[in-house]
Amino acid sequence: MNTYITTPIFYVNAQPHLGHAYTTIVADTYSRYKRLCGDNVRFQTGTDEHGEKIIQAAEDAGVSPKEYVDKISGLFREAWPVLTIEPDVFIRTTDADHIQTVQAILQKVYDQGDIYFDEYSGLYCKGCERFLTEKELVDDKCPDHLTLPKEIREQNYFFRMGNYQEWLIDHIKKNPDFITPERYRNEVLSFLKEPLEDLCISRPTSRVTWGIPFPFDDRFVTYVWFDALINYLTGIGYPDGEEFEKYWQVAEHVIAKDILKPHAIYWPTMLKAMGLEPYRKLHVHGYWKIGETKMSKSLGNVVRPVEMAERFGVDAVRYFLLRDMSFGLDSGYTPEAVVARQNADLANDLGNLFSRSLTMVKKFAGGKVPEPGDPQEIDNQLADAAQEMMAAYQREMNDFSFHKALQAIWALISKANKYIVSTEPWELAKDPANRQRLDTVFYHLLEALRLIALTVQPVMPHTAEKMFDALNLKNDGDLAELGQWGLLQPGLEVKRIKSLFPRLDLEELKKQADSQKPATHKKSQKKEETELISFDDFKKLDLRVGEIVAAEKVKKSDRLLKLTVKSPEERIIVAGIAEHFTPEDVIGRQVIIVANLKPVKLMGVVSHGMVLAARDGDNLMLTGVSGSVTPGSKIS
Repeated sequence: MNTYITTPIFYVNAQPHLGHAYTTIVADTYSRYKRLCGDNVRFQTGTDEHGEKIIQAAEDAGVSPKEYVDKISGLFREAWPVLTIEPDVFIRTTDADHIQTVQAILQKVYDQGDIYFDEYSGLYCKGCERFLTEKELVDDKCPDHLTLPKEIREQNYFFRMGNYQEWLIDHIKKNPDFITPERYRNEVLSFLKEPLEDLCISRPTSRVTWGIPFPFDDRFVTYVWFDALINYLTGIGYPDGEEFEKYWQVAEHVIAKDILKPHAIYWPTMLKAMGLEPYRKLHVHGYWKIGETKMSKSLGNVVRPVEMAERFGVDAVRYFLLRDMSFGLDSGYTPEAVVARQNADLANDLGNLFSRSLTMVKKFAGGKVPEPGDPQEIDNQLADAAQEMMAAYQREMNDFSFHKALQAIWALISKANKYIVSTEPWELAKDPANRQRLDTVFYHLLEALRLIALTVQPVMPHTAEKMFDALNLKNDGDLAELGQWGLLQPGLEVKRIKSLFPRLDLEELKKQADSQKPATHKKSQKKEETELISFDDFKKLDLRVGEIVAAEKVKKSDRLLKLTVKSPEERIIVAGIAEHFTPEDVIGRQVIIVANLKPVKLMGVVSHGMVLAARDGDNLMLTGVSGSVTPGSKIS
């Protein structure tokens, strides 16, 4: 199978921001997934470098347009490796072969009569670099740039886009997956209910000089969209290159919803006029918002992806973006949301599962993958859950539902954490008679980890590499081969590694970001007074490791959870953590408890102890220990 996945070529009137990064990470993740499936993949991105806004940006910077586009295009090239984005092709619209391709297509469409010369008067948005219709305006303004368009009358060349309106409507209706998600397909069909105006595809050189000259009239340069969209053909060697023959029929474009109309209407009709079949699919995603506003350079609220990667770690950023945005809908970015995902999903769930599992295998099984015995029902349930995950994962990845694919993986991670709690390997290890049972448990646990490493790979390649290395596995083969249960070979030696993901402290990250700023903090006028106790007093506290084996909300309370804690005996502890954790969040977690407090009744439930936690601003963190520890172990 062949796969051709593209991003838009990004306009170089500004540096890369989070919106650019999301689109490109989506395409990179999809390309990695398809390679994992065994496909031949072509992944293309690049920069769009012509038009009025480039001239203005270059003038503002005091350089020539060529110097300006070279600099900004370079910033995009430099940003993508930092985010582990690996395109096969990076195209620029100032490349000589692209210019030749655009001019050849203009001549072809002109010669067949689909381009004509006329005078036009309309409302022109300089930010969009196109004429807007009255219906597109909101309060008489461009909805994307919030500016009043200017009425312009001038002579230009026009593409007979209206000739292909009925064909386009018919094609969209016959191919329901042509534009996804469905809401954007419906939006395009709704737009096409009105007569489609012909498209102005030139700009006079009296107004715009930085562009591709028309091959049949040097008084005009090409409208930026008629230039930019053709990059998808240039990058694969149109019209007679081997890559074009191989990849065009499977082309899939990933875009944000603000450029839906050019990609869903201009581009298919251009292709039809050229005598080409349209691309296979158009995948449309929503906006990343700061507050309630779309992130954009013109609005001055951008987030730089390279700075995010430096602050949080590249795999955490990739995970957050794909997990928090439901593809097609808008989503909001805050640093707090990234930290919450890292601490809960990555550090607590995945990281804790991986480290505690390998620690137990090292401690109780000599550090090697054991030979399993006959499985019990609970073992089969874990194996079935892994196979269910694989099926859901592939379905959702193919459908661009990345957040659902990750939810499927994390459901298995949760199942594996509960499997540890239920099977109690530390208890099995106490009796040599349980040796085969212990080996069976460890084998099932390590096999689940292998499949988790396999499936997180397209999203978090560095993390997957660490996991494969710790499991002493080569990442060779495709998903159909490696995605089956039971492939882990007994005898492999596993390695203990440092935590996959450190827990992040947002306040500490802020301090690091401000570390180069002049100190402005004043010393407190009054020191906090701390009551000192003696060491003998401290020794009276019975601090132990407890494992939460069950949890439920306390009736009529928004703050309290009723926890069943093994330490090593089971006890009930009522903890005021419900505003920060659900019962599902804490089951299987190891925590530190105070075991010798006098019982106290809270909301009708008797509590036998206290769970220790740390408060960081508005966040509450449960205390614990590194690695897996036998419940009831003393803290000293």
